[in-house]
Amino acid sequence: MSHSIHLHSNVTIRRGRILRRDFLKAIPAAAAATGLLSWQDLLLANAPALRKSGKACILLWMQGGPSQFETWDPKPGHSNGGETKTIKTPVAGIEISENLPKVAASMGDLCLIRSMNGKEGQHPRATFLMHTGYLPSPAVKYPTLGSLVAKELGDPASDLPSFVRIGAGQGANASAMGSAGILGVDFDPLTMAAAGRPPENTSLATDERRFQRRMNLLDRLQGDYANQGGQEVVGDHQKIYAQASRLVLSPKMTGFDLDKEPQNIKEAYGSGPFAQGCLLARRLIETGVTFVEVALGNWDTHQDNFNRSRTLCGQLDQPFAALLADLKGRGLLDSTLVLCTGEFGRTPRINPNSGRDHFPRAFTSVLAGGGIKGGQTIGCTDSGGDAVQDRPVSVNDLLRTVCHSLAIDPDKQNMSSVGRPIKIVEGGEVVKAAFA
Repeated sequence: MSHSIHLHSNVTIRRGRILRRDFLKAIPAAAAATGLLSWQDLLLANAPALRKSGKACILLWMQGGPSQFETWDPKPGHSNGGETKTIKTPVAGIEISENLPKVAASMGDLCLIRSMNGKEGQHPRATFLMHTGYLPSPAVKYPTLGSLVAKELGDPASDLPSFVRIGAGQGANASAMGSAGILGVDFDPLTMAAAGRPPENTSLATDERRFQRRMNLLDRLQGDYANQGGQEVVGDHQKIYAQASRLVLSPKMTGFDLDKEPQNIKEAYGSGPFAQGCLLARRLIETGVTFVEVALGNWDTHQDNFNRSRTLCGQLDQPFAALLADLKGRGLLDSTLVLCTGEFGRTPRINPNSGRDHFPRAFTSVLAGGGIKGGQTIGCTDSGGDAVQDRPVSVNDLLRTVCHSLAIDPDKQNMSSVGRPIKIVEGGEVVKAAFA
């Protein structure tokens, strides 16, 4: 007599036990069959929300490594500077690229760290380093910055996610932006491809009463597996589904709806995916989300650097300036740290394809809000941008500065799966000059 029965096409019970690998496949399949969220979206929709300290962070991630020469640290008159000219700002003595005229007008709120430096010139590794403070390791899944902030500042009882990531795309570079890692799926981001519509699969396919009946059915399916020795796995799944259910049913889901914004506010941010992402970031922060990351890609300008940088700056300029003004006008800038950076800069020398290549030795990161003293630059590069000349700032210096702004202890330790304590930030020091 056979000792196997089939609960689902992908589920097999052998000798009274459901195989763990089959259960992992069965639960999302059961959810899909009952009209619930997809497994992937449920995993992404499980972060806690409503920050406890009132502090928040928006990371504007310039994926690919923007040229500092065409943005924050132009070198007009030097052969390395190429054709890019500068534009004056309201702060005497500070000029930035002519490609960013609206942001230039906001210089009073900005702190430019022109002496950033790192050791990684390869996109995925440098991206991972900037997001975690660590290099990738097969032994430890280091958590990304947004997950760390979500864990420290988020409210696990909330029905909104603490960490939302917008427009990161796909592939190795997007993957290198990281996940919650050792912190667990509770602190993974809710990932949105774009901001123009609510997150996928978050609208009910039925009425709330039927939805709850289907959730009860799912609980019974999980209970069968728990009784066969899968209590730990079931516990994790029940927690994920409960959080996802709260998200779907929450009235705060309107925070994702850009149609709720007045037309004049939409126009202030401009058009395009990044503009919508910045507007959504403000809405989510205002609603109670702790950390929002908005990505603007294609800064890898190995060819046609000047034209491509000009176009990309055109996508960055108005939304960034509008975000700062909007946060400030709503009284949120003091409690919200805004960080704009990429994984590295571009080479001082212009290559034969009129492009600039990878250059981690000297680049710029920008801070605003969150107690940051605006209207200043920190550090500098030499006349040709070949090297940091004053006050070098490492990646972990920057991350400690972010923690200081958000009142997070960077020396706090999280345990890896093998019992190894991992500091939020290993080494580095706060850039104290960045604060008022």
